[in-house]
Amino acid sequence: MANLYKTLIIAGIILVAAGIGMFLLQKFNIPFGKLPGDIVIKNERFSFYFPLTTCIILSIVISLVFFLIRK
Repeated sequence: MANLYKTLIIAGIILVAAGIGMFLLQKFNIPFGKLPGDIVIKNERFSFYFPLTTCIILSIVISLVFFLIRK
């Protein structure tokens, strides 16, 4: 049961850090979420946005964080 608590606390810390990081990126006008490779389709009736490059970068960062935590 202690492992579950530790995992939840670490996940919470990572989410808070990600939220603060996204806030700071937005505050300093760093275009995270609007990178080259992100797919945007706009039409008269709808718009579609798929952040492909952003997802890949986030996946790499999250994998690195979990790798460092595991060590």
